[in-house]
Amino acid sequence: MESPVITEVRSLVPHLWKSTLLSGLLSIVMGVLMLVWPTKTLAVAGVLFGAYLLISGIAQVFFAFTLHVSAGGRVLLFLSGAASLILAVLAFRHFGEGYAVLLLAIWIAVGFIFRGVAHTVSAISDPGLPGRGWEIFFGIISLIAGIVMLAWPGLSLLTLLMVV
Repeated sequence: MESPVITEVRSLVPHLWKSTLLSGLLSIVMGVLMLVWPTKTLAVAGVLFGAYLLISGIAQVFFAFTLHVSAGGRVLLFLSGAASLILAVLAFRHFGEGYAVLLLAIWIAVGFIFRGVAHTVSAISDPGLPGRGWEIFFGIISLIAGIVMLAWPGLSLLTLLMVV
């Protein structure tokens, strides 16, 4: 008998490509715009970040009410979507003040930290995971990158944008 958690995850999989496609398209647009206007890179990143938050927030709130997942899954999707919408409003409202760029740096840093912790913990807890050592290594690197980015958001974001 299959557990309810596995059933919920399998019901989400067919819908994940939509957000992945949208994120990929927004990343391509941001990359092209950064190449076209290198002096306005941070401003463009701030605008696109606000647009990304708006679109992903709307999608997550929509999925919270339409996907067949548990109540906990719905609440998490809704909270994540609502947080994205609030951050999008803040990014656009305070755009001229550089606030969107700071939000972008913090959002990326928190994402690195969560991803690093998730990868490290899942790799440590699953001894049969292929490439387990690499998962732990990259999880720790991601965690450190998130902490550094939180400590120096402006410099870290500028460095990240130049590398990307």
